Amino acid sequence: MSLKLPQVPNSGLFKQGYQSMSNADGAIVRNIEAVREISTILLSSMGPSGRNKIIVNKLGKIFITNDAATMLNELEIVHPVVKILIMASKQQEFEMGDNTNLVIILAGEFLNIAEKLLNLGLNVTEIIQGFTLANKFVLETLDKLVVEKVESLLNVDDLQKAIKPVIAAKQYGNENLISKFVGDAVQLILNPKNPRSFNIDNIRVVKIMGSSLSESQIIKGMVFPREPEGSIKNIKSKSKVVVFTCPIDISTTETKGTVLLHNAQEMLDFSKGEEQQLDQMCKEISDSGIKVVVAGSSVGDLALHFFNKYNILLLKVPSKFDLRRVCQVCGATPLPRLGAPMPDEMGDIDIIETKEIGGDRVTIFRQDESTSRTATIIIRGATQNSLDDVERAIDDGVNAIKGLLKDNRLLPGAGAVEIELIKLITKYGENTPGLLQLAIKNFAKAFEVIPRVLAETSGFDSSELLSKLYAAHSNDDGLKFGIDIDNDDVIDVSTNGIYDILSCKKSAIDLAVEATNTILSIDQIIMAKRAGGPQIPKQGRPGNWDLED
Repeated sequence: MSLKLPQVPNSGLFKQGYQSMSNADGAIVRNIEAVREISTILLSSMGPSGRNKIIVNKLGKIFITNDAATMLNELEIVHPVVKILIMASKQQEFEMGDNTNLVIILAGEFLNIAEKLLNLGLNVTEIIQGFTLANKFVLETLDKLVVEKVESLLNVDDLQKAIKPVIAAKQYGNENLISKFVGDAVQLILNPKNPRSFNIDNIRVVKIMGSSLSESQIIKGMVFPREPEGSIKNIKSKSKVVVFTCPIDISTTETKGTVLLHNAQEMLDFSKGEEQQLDQMCKEISDSGIKVVVAGSSVGDLALHFFNKYNILLLKVPSKFDLRRVCQVCGATPLPRLGAPMPDEMGDIDIIETKEIGGDRVTIFRQDESTSRTATIIIRGATQNSLDDVERAIDDGVNAIKGLLKDNRLLPGAGAVEIELIKLITKYGENTPGLLQLAIKNFAKAFEVIPRVLAETSGFDSSELLSKLYAAHSNDDGLKFGIDIDNDDVIDVSTNGIYDILSCKKSAIDLAVEATNTILSIDQIIMAKRAGGPQIPKQGRPGNWDLED
């Protein structure tokens, strides 16, 4: 009788190469550890004094940034549970454009608390129920903590209340200048009759190396970091515009053909015929009143010659997104065929000029209407990384208006609302019967991470500063006190204009709790073997550098 060796349970269930981690192997604890790792990376980058990270992506491009969304895009994360959290963060970026860091940090803190509660003996279901109750209470309570409103988007000073704190979190010290640029750009494109029609894509950023940030400027219209192709560079009067998405050149046949030429005259006539055909097409475009041609594809030398002959300005725009915006600015229709456009396919532009900014030549499509369809902020700076960081700050400032359109109410910033939430959630937890009380009261502790990190990154003793903050919030008018990152003290946020947008904060907390509950409810991870056969090892073989591989 042969001896049967014990086999791994369910070994015949999956194909070879599958990996399975169950709750018995500590799947929940491992998941929490993975999330803790990513939240620790992003933790020190939060707030105006947040530290920068250097990230080198797979293409060798270097990013120096404290922007959470950029870091998450460039880090290639493979852990399936951390990917759930990143999806929640990207949803926040998509909906609100800001507070992506808050989603990750809060979720990491909630999971740390959940781990302690699991060690105390609480069930996962009880923790999830407690967190859900606490989250519902937070979303209702935040409405009562509102201290300010943005009455009108058409008022620049009113708009600054929401824009300036968002930009200060990315570019502390330059927030007055950058928020002025954003505010002025918004006013240029905002329709007074319908402010809610505001589209964030209508504010563009062009980065030009050299000089300093104070030399930046706003253009009413669109700016392209290249000059027109032909000899016509400027048009000072209102002109008709046509946009072509196809190559502007002598048409070539799809199949190969043979042309039989009998003498030299036939050869001369053959090339002349093509030229006449192209000349005729350019003449038709000119006769229809067109003064500007925007090409989305290649332009032949011969076509360029004829456009110069008929005094037509030609600009190449290789980006299909920019081509779409040109059509939006001018009111033109992109044409996939060559030839004279119909009257309804043409667009209009007031002024086109070519300027030299720094060492770069740029083409400006300027509009003289009261409200422009597009505004462009030209930013200047010494290094590419500083330009990229300013661009991200401008993007966050513009995205803040997206949150204001949903809800124009503002909460106190600088960690004030978090301390107030800790006080109110703890009180709510004490009135909740059963074991859920433990989960709710611990849920409140997670919010302490925000003021603590603000204090630590500013170089202060977080314990001492948090004690002052708790003491200030114990009074009836304590809601208005937050952390002063310049002086080791508390500050009146209303006087200093430090606010958080209510809709952004609500969305971030809701997404963080949702992601936390999803991660806690996972008790097993089953991973299939990666497709594509064996992977080539990327690391070199061990040994001396001058040995042959």
